[in-house]
Amino acid sequence: MPRKTYPDLVLAVAPMARGFAFILFEGPLAPFDWGLSFSEGHAKNARTLEGVRAIIERYQPNTLVLEDCTSKSVRRSPRIRALALALAHLAAANHMEVHKVDRSMIRNAFATVGARTKYEIAQAIAREIPALSHRLPPLRKVWMSENPRQSLFDAAALAATYYAGSSPGQPRST
Repeated sequence: MPRKTYPDLVLAVAPMARGFAFILFEGPLAPFDWGLSFSEGHAKNARTLEGVRAIIERYQPNTLVLEDCTSKSVRRSPRIRALALALAHLAAANHMEVHKVDRSMIRNAFATVGARTKYEIAQAIAREIPALSHRLPPLRKVWMSENPRQSLFDAAALAATYYAGSSPGQPRST
């Protein structure tokens, strides 16, 4: 049986300390699939790469959107920085366009709706994409660790910023 293909899919991946979140979009407000994958113990990067490779093989997206971890001012661990680089290489090996988004681009994209913090951005995404609204994590208090579901909204923010920077019908690349 031939595989079903999904044209113009955008895959956004947000690595986190305990795994990764992903979301696939068919268009700016049209999520196709999403999820969280958790990894414990050693070799987290290898398991994350294998999980993303399986998503790429299954859906064959055209574009991968990642957080830009290259700046020294980005507060990401060396493991996450190495993972972002490995994910970009994986996408390139699969003939995908790679687009990197930094936090300032996300803040600028969501400034038009008055969202500045990660939680406000997540709320804005939940309002625009009702299918994700039940996944919205509770407001994080200072003493709490970040809810893993926040990473799903981080991935959605990456994709939304990618779409906000694209001209109609022409994806923007870096």
